[in-house]
Amino acid sequence: MSTNREDGGSRRQGGAAFLLAQLGAHAAARFAEGIAELDLTPAQAGVLRLLARTPGRSQRELADELGMPPSRFVPFADKLEERGLIERRRNPGDRRLYALHLTDEGVTLLSALGEVAAAHEQRMCQALTPDEHEQLRALLARMAAQQGLSPGVHPGYRQVRPDRVHRPREPHSPEESRTPDQGGND
Repeated sequence: MSTNREDGGSRRQGGAAFLLAQLGAHAAARFAEGIAELDLTPAQAGVLRLLARTPGRSQRELADELGMPPSRFVPFADKLEERGLIERRRNPGDRRLYALHLTDEGVTLLSALGEVAAAHEQRMCQALTPDEHEQLRALLARMAAQQGLSPGVHPGYRQVRPDRVHRPREPHSPEESRTPDQGGND
């Protein structure tokens, strides 16, 4: 019977799920520290990344993708707009809604965010060879997909819901397109 002394006592370190949770919490805390220097929270960084991938989406669409109520999303958008990182423009397809876009300042900050993220990735995976790093990334992506997690969206936000995946909801009335905090600035 093996005592696992050769591998550093891996059974005492916990199972794979525990190690993922431990590393995930550590990685999230270190990432938050890194982006704090950019005066961003992880949630704000996530919104900027979503807007870079899919500009011109409404607050409601972004809130749905993140799995949060539009009234909770609005403060994120408000703070980013106050800082000059995003702007609300009238949606040409539906004048009742606003489309969100990154500003030039937002694009510049997103570039700096990418540098922080790349350095964070390097620090977190420095114990691995390049091949091991890619293998781990592929295995984790497969596990995330099996668990129904949205690619590129932090799991603290949401899991994939088939009824909401990239399908904008059409409001039934003008009042329905408004959030309580925005009074029509969706």
